[in-house]
Amino acid sequence: MASVQDISVSAVINLLSALVFLLAFAIVRLQPINDRVYFPKWYLKGIRASPRSSGAFVNKFVNLDFRTYIRFLNWMPAALKMPEQELIDHAGLDSAVYIRIYLLGLKIFVPITMLSFAVLVPVNWTAGETLEHIEDLTFSNIDRLSISNVPSGSQRFWAHVMMAYVFTFWTFYILYKEYKTISTMRLHFLASENRRPDQFTVLVKNVPPDPDESVDEHVEHFFRVNHPDHYLTHQVVYNANKLAELVEKKKSFRNWLTYYQTKYERNPVKKPKIKTGFWGLWGKSVDAIDYYMTEIEKLGEEEAEEREKVISDPNAIVPAAFVSFKSRWGAAVCAQTQQSRNSTIWLTEWAPEPRDVYWDNLSIPYIQLAVRRLLMAVALFFLTFFFMIPIGFVQAFASIDGIKKVLPFLKSLIEMDVVKSFVQGFLPGIVLKIFLILLPMILMIMSKIEGFTSLSSLDRRSASKYHLFVIVNVFFGSIITGAAFQQLQRFLDQSPTEIPKTIGVTLPMKATFFITFIMVDGWAGIAAEILRLVPLVMFHIKNTFLVKTDHDREQAMDPGSLNFSVSEPRLQLYFLLGLVYSVVTPILLPFIIVFFAFAYMVFRHQIINVYDQKYESGASFWPDVNRRILIGLVISQLLLIGLLSTKDTAKSTPLLIVLIVLTIWFHKLCKGRFESVFVKFPLQDAVVKDTVERSTEPNFNLKEYLQDAYLHPVLKVVKFEVSKEIDEENPLVATKRTSQRSSKTVSNGTAEDGL
Repeated sequence: MASVQDISVSAVINLLSALVFLLAFAIVRLQPINDRVYFPKWYLKGIRASPRSSGAFVNKFVNLDFRTYIRFLNWMPAALKMPEQELIDHAGLDSAVYIRIYLLGLKIFVPITMLSFAVLVPVNWTAGETLEHIEDLTFSNIDRLSISNVPSGSQRFWAHVMMAYVFTFWTFYILYKEYKTISTMRLHFLASENRRPDQFTVLVKNVPPDPDESVDEHVEHFFRVNHPDHYLTHQVVYNANKLAELVEKKKSFRNWLTYYQTKYERNPVKKPKIKTGFWGLWGKSVDAIDYYMTEIEKLGEEEAEEREKVISDPNAIVPAAFVSFKSRWGAAVCAQTQQSRNSTIWLTEWAPEPRDVYWDNLSIPYIQLAVRRLLMAVALFFLTFFFMIPIGFVQAFASIDGIKKVLPFLKSLIEMDVVKSFVQGFLPGIVLKIFLILLPMILMIMSKIEGFTSLSSLDRRSASKYHLFVIVNVFFGSIITGAAFQQLQRFLDQSPTEIPKTIGVTLPMKATFFITFIMVDGWAGIAAEILRLVPLVMFHIKNTFLVKTDHDREQAMDPGSLNFSVSEPRLQLYFLLGLVYSVVTPILLPFIIVFFAFAYMVFRHQIINVYDQKYESGASFWPDVNRRILIGLVISQLLLIGLLSTKDTAKSTPLLIVLIVLTIWFHKLCKGRFESVFVKFPLQDAVVKDTVERSTEPNFNLKEYLQDAYLHPVLKVVKFEVSKEIDEENPLVATKRTSQRSSKTVSNGTAEDGL
């Protein structure tokens, strides 16, 4: 059990680590040679010039103006200076709303912390020396500030119940205001946004087969008949995954060719060689430049062959299409209504913006999706369950006793005060942090297998998996296995009826572990984020070996983006910890506040100067954020019920059950009041936007604007025939069906629609 001294050592280590990262960032970012690493967003926007383009030779690499080093912390106020509306215009609504999650944490926990320290800490501290009377129990001075120090049956527990109500209603108030604000921001953003292809387009899936018409013709026929006044054009979806692989492989080979050509130009004495075997480790040694030129030529031929196959082969067209309309109103009506009596065909939804489309999954047959998602649900269950085993070992062996058992020869070393404090105050948090690094990649692969068709939906689905994993393994796993291993001897020696009481007492004591985790992950980890050490090293490697032109230098920049699938669930862990321990062990709350404040400033800076988002979803992830915070609130209420049940306070249980019911009701309220804003587009706003554009740009050619917007990127060099226009005044619709099939036995998908 970590003591105050252990926590202090951990705090010093993490604060020093954070300070080192910040000082390194403050110095490194001022060097002209690193300007593209720390300000890539401004280069991408074309409004920042390289400081290396003029001045003395030395000044192109090193900043010799020592006055700038005095102001090395000026990035902090600069990060807070940009107004929110300007931030939205600069970085998008997704980024601006993501930043508000950190601000939301401050709004919730700063008042809660003040109340906890004003009311609960004195109540706990003055309750006596209860913990000393529990035989064989390991505890520290920090635990005297927790609910564990209050004796069973005490009237003081009513203060905790009262504060649970206060904290719950305060959280309701802040969440409701935030949901309302962000809903308004989203509507304003959609109404004021410039014309985008996804505003006029829907994604149609599960197009039924027709024996007389191809998928292309069937889609056009269906929408000209059922949306005669609003249909504009469509783009069928091609299965171009193999072609995309060839294009990507060819691009990789071109990069290697550039590398070896540059290497040869700098040292023309010896031509570079390469082995043709696995990863270049063995095989025949050949001239690298000739080898890659030959391989690129072969890939070019394969690419041309595959491209022709995709274009000409009807089987390369999958039963899906992007259908565009003459107005936003027409697209909204189609996206938000059922197209056929058969609810399993002609499925429509809003199309993602073109850069948000995940093309690989568009070719998955619809019938496979349910099977894939069932299999991934089973896989997630086993992944989550079996991950409890290594988490348990981490919690068991990242301790003094665990190390003594595994490595007894280190006993004399680890019993030294400094080493002991390091092991108990720092090691558990850093081990758990390292242990979770590979998890997001696994969860993203699982989401891709499930078949989601946009990058934003992949991120949201992966975030949902990660959130479940964090709750079950990181939170409950750390509490349950930690308590079990620490109190194993006591469990074996006592009667079964005493075990719930021991667990109830030891649950608050796990706060010390989470305090160390917050400092490792939330303090030092966030400071490391701003240094961007990996992108810095990779940029200079590319700049040294690959860059020959300004275009190459732009390609070498890696601005990165907000990894929503990882960062948002990690944020939810802090909300969960704050809500759970606000009543149980309030001493944890200041550490969380420091995290939210520091992370808010750091990520605001990164969004303004660094990150270039891959897509813009209009903050469609916010309902998930709100729901997960409420899940954390329910968990905190359930744990408080379980804890108080061990303290002979059965009368408080009904009152806390009422809180759970109120939280579920509040979720339903928010869902009914606001969630539709994030999944639908108001027809009234669509009409207003369409009317304004028609009056200001009456001659705009929308069809030409949308023609290739949703064509697979690897096919955009190919010219496709434009579908033959149908006379707008002619009520007849061109079709290849025979007269027989125009009767009641017309093909599936049109007969049921009354054609």
